[in-house]
Amino acid sequence: MADSIELLFNSLPARPQSLARTRSHVWNLLFKPPGVVRLPEPRLGKRGAALCCGALDSKKAAEGDVFSVTSSSKSVVDYLGESTKGDLNVKEEHLEAFGVDGQATLDGPIEEIAWKEAQEADTLLNKLGIADPLSVRHSPHGIFCSRTLNLRSISAIGYDMDYTLVHYNVMAWEGRAYDYGMANLKGMGFPVDDLKFDPDLVIRGLIMDKEKGNLVKADRFGYIKRAMHGTKMLSTREVSEIYGRELVDLRNESRWEFLNTLFSVSEAVMYMQMVDKLDQGVVPVELGPLDYKGLFKAVSKALFRAHVEGQLKSEIMAEPERFVEPDPELPLALLDQKEAGKRLLLITNSDYHYTNKMMHHAFNRFLPNDMGWRDLFDMVIVSARKPEFFQMSHPLYEIVTSDGLMRPVLKHAQHEGDKAKYLACTLGGLYSGGSAQMVEKCLDIHGDEILYVGDHIFTDVSQSKVHLRWRTALICRELEDEFNALIRSHGHKSALVQFIQQKEIVGDLFNQLRLALQRRTHSRPAQTLGATNMDDQELTESMQKLLIVMQRLDQKIAPMLEADGELFNKRWGYLSRAGLWDKSHLMRQIEKYADIYTSRVSNFLHYTPFMYFRSQEQTLAHDAHSYSSREINGVAVGDVR
Repeated sequence: MADSIELLFNSLPARPQSLARTRSHVWNLLFKPPGVVRLPEPRLGKRGAALCCGALDSKKAAEGDVFSVTSSSKSVVDYLGESTKGDLNVKEEHLEAFGVDGQATLDGPIEEIAWKEAQEADTLLNKLGIADPLSVRHSPHGIFCSRTLNLRSISAIGYDMDYTLVHYNVMAWEGRAYDYGMANLKGMGFPVDDLKFDPDLVIRGLIMDKEKGNLVKADRFGYIKRAMHGTKMLSTREVSEIYGRELVDLRNESRWEFLNTLFSVSEAVMYMQMVDKLDQGVVPVELGPLDYKGLFKAVSKALFRAHVEGQLKSEIMAEPERFVEPDPELPLALLDQKEAGKRLLLITNSDYHYTNKMMHHAFNRFLPNDMGWRDLFDMVIVSARKPEFFQMSHPLYEIVTSDGLMRPVLKHAQHEGDKAKYLACTLGGLYSGGSAQMVEKCLDIHGDEILYVGDHIFTDVSQSKVHLRWRTALICRELEDEFNALIRSHGHKSALVQFIQQKEIVGDLFNQLRLALQRRTHSRPAQTLGATNMDDQELTESMQKLLIVMQRLDQKIAPMLEADGELFNKRWGYLSRAGLWDKSHLMRQIEKYADIYTSRVSNFLHYTPFMYFRSQEQTLAHDAHSYSSREINGVAVGDVR
């Protein structure tokens, strides 16, 4: 093999004139079938030997003979404001050793060089069978960027566990949580025997109105677009009569409860079903006078007991295969990150025994060379008590035995020259409690050098961003179903948009004729000479015809709007949208607090640990490109997409 590699690289041109030519030459040698490629006579000169020894020696490249990595002390920010820490640089002396002049190699207008190199890079990716990031982004397994993020500048990546590193089957996990919660409600005297778990009743991102017993979906501004009382969806008119222009304010926690995560599904289903029971008057009077707020407290208490008493988690630990959906690519994605020099952290609210069992089941069988899940992480923190973990400091305990025995952790001195830092934790440790500030001190990195990945928009993403300025990633498994639903509903949406555009054009003409009629009744000329000269009967008949057309279009548009998104959820539509054109309140939260978001952690495997995520253009109402030229009856018109 070594002889083959030496022959290959000794056959390269002595002084390549361009990177494209060099790459093409190597490509032909590597991938053209036998009989097609003619190998030149090998040259064993000094230059060829240097190229052979240096260009393919990955060990030397990794050790820094070929490349250098920008350190924290030398990093600056690029033109997008991202740190250049971790960027790879070519050493000039290495190029000179090969007889390659960096400037001469890329001689010529950069526009031409960039175009050619991009074309050849795309071709090479295709031949290697590697999907480019653009293609991956336009798939259910894409990583979507709200705020530009350079992964190369990230020194540590922290992960939540539940519904992040370990994904549960919602029907199984939340179904059992529902069963235990309902059993507790029954023990309290509530009538629950005829009720069953219905996960399609709610979706993440909805908001419970504890004053009115409603579940609502709000847009990015907080206006309520859809609502359900108990398990009955309310009509558009009913929503308008109940809420008018009232805005959802999540700061009013006594009234509004946001469904941040899939863990909220069982609670919301229980509450809405019990609202029906309360309205039906079948809740025993012995339970006292209950309003919708009191009912919510009873439901929350019943579900909290189900979690605290431990029966639910004991059942899951006994049969994890029933509840955990395996993801063979997940451990490999984290392994890539670790080998790229990222320090990996596990920070979870779950206790040690549960964490160890779930992580062992989800990871160990997919790791190479007898690795265990603990080998992936530089630090593991259980019972973290998020969101307080990001807000304040709690005592830190080290878990010192396999059965979970703990001891308090005292600060110790770490000397660096004449200076000493007093740290509470060390790398490789297994801890309980503590705080994010302790983690930063231990790693000696702060703020935007840390990326935290979790599924809870408030506990994981919002609080780490607000209090510490950590970079953030949200895991939202439902994105895969939503992406596929959007693809399948493309025809429906296109037809709906076409009807709306037709109504806008017809409506524009109707409004102009109405204005002309208004001016005529006040003995004033219309907008144009042609409109002024229209016959009274022609004007009236045209308006009548247009009005009938618009009414018929409304009859077509209304049910289509109602059905938009039903391929994702028949009651609530899409997760990320509120109506045809606007974003949901959940999507607004994601854009505000999550730098990137995706459906599962293993999607990182389709990218690299060196990926530079760039946020997409945010379309504004006045953007010129939002207009397109269309023709109706041969006349070009401008319409807003």
